[in-house]
Amino acid sequence: MAPAEGSMTFSDSDAPGSGELRAQALEVLRKLVGREDAAFHPGQFEAIEALVAHRRRTLVVQRTGWGKSAVYFVASLLLRARGAGPTLIVSPLLALMRDQVEAAARAGVRAVAINSANRLEWDEVHAALAEDTADVVLISPERLTNPAFREQHLPELLARTGLLVVDEAHCISDWGHDFRPDYRRIAALIEELPPSIPVLATTATANARVVADVEEQLGADVLTLRGPLGRDSLRLGVLRMPDPGHRLAWLLQHLGDLPGSGIIYTLTVSAAEDTARLLANAGYRVLAYTGKTDTGEREEAERLLKGNEVKALVATSALGMGFDKPDLGFVVHLGAPSSPVAYYQQVGRAGRGAVHADVLLLPGAEDREIWRYFATTSMPDRAKAQAVLDALAAAAGPLSTVALEAQVELRRTQLDLLLKVLAVDGAVERVGGGWRHTGAPWKYDDERYRRIAAAREAEQAAMVAYEETTACRMEFVTTQLDDETAAPCGRCDNCAGRWFPEEVEPGVLERAGEQLRHAGVPIEPRAQWPSGMDKLGVAAKGRIPAGEQLSEGRVLARLTDLGYGGALRELFAPSAPDGEVPAGLRPAVVELLAGWARGDGAAGPWSGAGRPAGVVAMPSATRPRLVDSLARGIAQAGRLPYLGAVSRTASARPGQAGGNSAFRLASVWSAFDVGPELAAALAGLGGAPVLLVDDLVDSRWTLTVAGRLLRLAGAGPVLPLALGQAG
Repeated sequence: MAPAEGSMTFSDSDAPGSGELRAQALEVLRKLVGREDAAFHPGQFEAIEALVAHRRRTLVVQRTGWGKSAVYFVASLLLRARGAGPTLIVSPLLALMRDQVEAAARAGVRAVAINSANRLEWDEVHAALAEDTADVVLISPERLTNPAFREQHLPELLARTGLLVVDEAHCISDWGHDFRPDYRRIAALIEELPPSIPVLATTATANARVVADVEEQLGADVLTLRGPLGRDSLRLGVLRMPDPGHRLAWLLQHLGDLPGSGIIYTLTVSAAEDTARLLANAGYRVLAYTGKTDTGEREEAERLLKGNEVKALVATSALGMGFDKPDLGFVVHLGAPSSPVAYYQQVGRAGRGAVHADVLLLPGAEDREIWRYFATTSMPDRAKAQAVLDALAAAAGPLSTVALEAQVELRRTQLDLLLKVLAVDGAVERVGGGWRHTGAPWKYDDERYRRIAAAREAEQAAMVAYEETTACRMEFVTTQLDDETAAPCGRCDNCAGRWFPEEVEPGVLERAGEQLRHAGVPIEPRAQWPSGMDKLGVAAKGRIPAGEQLSEGRVLARLTDLGYGGALRELFAPSAPDGEVPAGLRPAVVELLAGWARGDGAAGPWSGAGRPAGVVAMPSATRPRLVDSLARGIAQAGRLPYLGAVSRTASARPGQAGGNSAFRLASVWSAFDVGPELAAALAGLGGAPVLLVDDLVDSRWTLTVAGRLLRLAGAGPVLPLALGQAG
């Protein structure tokens, strides 16, 4: 072993007693934190002793900010001083990895990371491992599914590991609020370790059911150390507002009054982007942070927040576990997470190193609908799982995800999730060239998924109860985590009275309403046909010819938007009757057209295609009156001729909402036709642009196929326009 310069070296023959080990551990802790008066929190040394002296498997459930990382850093250095190999930490988020590597370096711990974002550094990492100059190795759980890593690097790493750490261990459990299929591989990883290798699992968000599940996966003789989860620094509150406009107006008026810098959480990407834009337009220094934000922009946003150079990041749950800013002053939620446990995890970002921090929830009427959507998309479907297995079993060799998409009606994100579940269950495996069936039998576990679904519904009901309770909010949340020390906090709005203002000035409310009423979201044209269409009997391959593509279009709003999203969700609800465009949306459509004609947006007036010379309607199977009234109303408002509707043929295949691109395209490829009357009307325009009007955009293949037919029939640029966009 190559100890770090200035490090201590002990041998097992020293066999220090508890007192001697405590002295050694305290010396390491003080070196780590750079303070001679540093002392262990209750439970920290007990965990270190279990790992170093007894090589036990240990589960630590302690509140955020308690110092779980100190436990594994101190234990790592003590084990290294005794000749052990490096510590292997499985860490769920890149932000967390970056923080941990930086914290380790400051403390003199030589840490390296292996993840998808630092591939160029892997050679240096492997060199450090070969030279035994790394004390800690951090990997993402996704690395465990990578065949090259699993075959070339993991065996050697496991053979030399001195301590395995599973951070955010609730992700192992089906019952955890943030269960991740990749984490379930860790149980198999633990089984491969000899009993002499200690294992540490840490989390701040585990109730009794999750604790029992994690204990079972850690193996026999697990030491569980649970501490009180109440946070003395947090001041919780709930403010109910009548609609999104009031919630945003409250933020506009009062964001500057919140202490320091913080996080504003939203439930959807579009809500984060809309809120960030509104606040930035009002002069606040804020940035959006979502799953769509690329890695470099995320790192810069994190840096700016840590340096208090922005007032807030407006974030989805992409900014969650492990983000470390001890002086974070506030957390505001625009919309509630789906469980009190998930809520506790997110608000735990605040007040870790501050005397107090403000935490405010502004729930929305749309929250439950969003919860239901995410709950249904996270569960594997029996028929689709079997279709994946059948496709892989019939293949002559491995299938890439792209090739598999052409055979299974699943979107990429859902297919990726299902493959992970099947891989963890041992039914499929990822190899060079894609995925293959292992031949192992697989059974859909109905009972398990029913129990998980029931647990999720109970969590949602508990979140509503949290919003409505008149008792202590901190006590409510920590009781949900089965904290036996849960007690009234004396600080929340129910214990001490409302600490936050409730009023919104009329002028601010009007300004927020104007922003929310801003109409228009671009529809990006499809430029490439999906792979594997020949397997579905469709002669479409490669890039869509420029003369057959749509131009950039517009929708009034996404269904998840804070502004018109609510009205559109009602309009497109399955139980909503077909009818004409609601009166409240008609002015918005006119505003959308006016902005498009002015050139609002980067593409210029009418997306650079020129003013439309006519309007064409899509044939709607579910809302014919809505589409017809929309198309005719646009023609009248724009003083344009209504040219008629694309015809629907009898050749349409049954498609499924949410299916992947290949199947969605196949279902509409032969579904439409340009009849002779419409063809004659198009010919009379002499190749001028036309508007193609629909009600709801999802995959964009319906519009793409119909637009292609219009162009082949003689139309000039085809500009799609719709009321709503799913997602």
